[in-house]
Amino acid sequence: MNWLRKLFQFREQTQGDAVKPFLDHLEDLRWTVVKMAASLALAMIGAFFFVKDISAVVRKPLEAIQGNEPLITLGVTDAFMISLQLAFYAGIVVSFPFLIFFLAEFVLPALTTKERRILMPAIAAGFVLFGAGAVMSYYYVLPSTLSWFSAYAKSMGMDPRWQARDYFGFVTHLTIACGLLCELPVGVIGLAALRLVTFGMLSKTRPYAIVAILVLVAVISPTPDPFTFVGLAVPVVAIYELCIWIVWFMDRRRVRAEAGEIRNLE
Repeated sequence: MNWLRKLFQFREQTQGDAVKPFLDHLEDLRWTVVKMAASLALAMIGAFFFVKDISAVVRKPLEAIQGNEPLITLGVTDAFMISLQLAFYAGIVVSFPFLIFFLAEFVLPALTTKERRILMPAIAAGFVLFGAGAVMSYYYVLPSTLSWFSAYAKSMGMDPRWQARDYFGFVTHLTIACGLLCELPVGVIGLAALRLVTFGMLSKTRPYAIVAILVLVAVISPTPDPFTFVGLAVPVVAIYELCIWIVWFMDRRRVRAEAGEIRNLE
């Protein structure tokens, strides 16, 4: 509960002199969760009507390797459960801007008109970055990963005919992971805007962050191919370095603004 109290204290700072009781903050949090859940549910229901088309798109990288050979299902309910899984992940992608907006609306309840103008492009940028990561996974990471695993299975004298549940789970998790990895700028800049991280902190922890990024890239692309690894790691590290200097600019601008306020008070 301590992290909730810290978050609620930050919300009170954004509201000037207004101080809400703890239970009122919990009520706001409850409605935020309800709105996010409703957005995800509506997107998931809408995606379910197109689940056959989504399934065909997800299967294309595998068809390029193994042809039109059907995937194997062993459970009676596998096909239906896979459809729900695909609809759920598609719902996350479709409702992503709304989820971020509702979350930002809760954390920063007293946004000015100028701040709202900045928030909406930031949400749009986050959605574009997420989509870019998903597209990169689909067209670049996924085909090379599937090709390597298929070739390795054949080299071991095995017939790589994968189960549908395993294949769709692997593809959706890999795609979502790449999309979230590309959300790094939004996360870092968002933490900087909340004053939870600074340029000095990011500079000191840069080596550890780079190691963490390399580990994440290695997990997301579990092939020993160095070209795939480098092709993923270099852009992500470059994006993180760019985020550090954006935070430097934000810190410098904040210091100037605070210095100006002090001079005006004097």
